Amino acid sequence: MHSLSYSTPLLQGAWVTAQLAVMSTLVGAIVSFALGLGRLAGSRLIRLPSIAMIELFRGTSLLVQLFWLYFALPVLGQAVGLDLRLPPVTAGVLALGLNIGSYGAEVVRGAVQAVPRSQYEAAKALDFTPWQIMRRIALPQAIPEMMPSFSNLAVQNLKDTALVSLISLGDLAFRAEQIRNYTQDSTTVYTLLLFMYFGMALVLMAVMKTLERFVGRWRPVARS
Repeated sequence: MHSLSYSTPLLQGAWVTAQLAVMSTLVGAIVSFALGLGRLAGSRLIRLPSIAMIELFRGTSLLVQLFWLYFALPVLGQAVGLDLRLPPVTAGVLALGLNIGSYGAEVVRGAVQAVPRSQYEAAKALDFTPWQIMRRIALPQAIPEMMPSFSNLAVQNLKDTALVSLISLGDLAFRAEQIRNYTQDSTTVYTLLLFMYFGMALVLMAVMKTLERFVGRWRPVARS
């Protein structure tokens, strides 16, 4: 089997990997803001569950989280009379999104807390509500500061998608392993896999850099 004939199954797997990376990164972004802002909430009913979720998903293995959602959750559902089986794609997106989101939540928290306290006090003096302060004062300044860390997390998430091959989802890593098992051509297959992940990471970094420049316009301009 010539290396050129590897391209079709590998490209099919790369398309699955790209979809997983995009969907899980979007889920991770939502989780990041939900948990990050939840951790800063004044109400303990919001703050404590947010902290628990962050520490749970940061403190446990992504692989274990993936296996729990795909294998253990359906068993738990049967015990309580519910059908909690998840398709492989759903389990993969949830595991990846919750994992990256728990790390992103700390990025959100740190960036929001880095906004000068004097600006919060000035907004309160103008009778802004907490939501108005967050939307109009804190987030426009905090989001540009989050972007370099979010870019790193997005690339890490792309690489972590390889784990979904362990639940028989036909991503790039799964297709490569199928070819290797059939041909025993480990050098060629894994070299192609290496460069394909690298190429996808370069594309993702370019997209994130563009997004970083766009939100960088939100930074306040110093006036002399």
